[in-house]
Amino acid sequence: MLSARSLFQEILGNDEAYRLFCSIAASGEAQGGWENGRIAALVPEEQRALAPKIARHGADEDKHGRIFHALLRKRGLEPVPVPDGTDYTMLLERRGIGLPHTLLHGEKPLTEQDVVTYLAHSRVTEQRAADQMEMLTTHFGDHPEVGRAIRMIAHDEVNHLSYCHEELLRLAREGHGRTIRAVLRESARAEIRVYRDVSLAVMEHMGAVLRWSRPKALALSLGIRALYAYERLAGWRRMVTLRMPEHRDALGGAPVSEPEFA
Repeated sequence: MLSARSLFQEILGNDEAYRLFCSIAASGEAQGGWENGRIAALVPEEQRALAPKIARHGADEDKHGRIFHALLRKRGLEPVPVPDGTDYTMLLERRGIGLPHTLLHGEKPLTEQDVVTYLAHSRVTEQRAADQMEMLTTHFGDHPEVGRAIRMIAHDEVNHLSYCHEELLRLAREGHGRTIRAVLRESARAEIRVYRDVSLAVMEHMGAVLRWSRPKALALSLGIRALYAYERLAGWRRMVTLRMPEHRDALGGAPVSEPEFA
């Protein structure tokens, strides 16, 4: 029977598939760390109070990248280049979602509109990350090799999502509500397409490594496309709602000091 648990178990049991999975994950987290670091440096004066939280977000993403590299080292594996079509953050940027890298490479301060766009985009992508980590925690949170890393990353992703909700609600009260709603909807609709395309690309590469049969590969492809159809119809709505989180000021204060080894 095909399930998220059985698929991830297959990946864990094969060094080459595991190497590919950790490499893709590490690359995405490192990219997110860089983006947040640059945004923190370029925040406009009227939103400077956000800069430490954005920097904390970036530091967490950098930490996650190091964790995935540590998981590779534990098996004596080296990272591999990220295959074309599996770079989630790059494909989102190509669709015009989030802040363009040409802007982040410069030194010109961002506008308040840029900050709204960044937070709305993050609210959508962090929902995906939190959902994925919740699933992995459910099935592998107690796994002797990866459980601790999964739990640590999952905890951070919940904090990131809480921070996005809280700050977007604050900005909505300050008069940005209409813009926030529009950007959330645009980002969610683009994200579900990118997630479908990346999932198909990752499954294609995993199938080649794990030598999946044609019927198995087809069944997985159909499952990914069915999820996309559901998200396009209704599932995207979970990515655009805003509610005050139970954990307020989730990214306030200095990063928690804890061992990062996986």
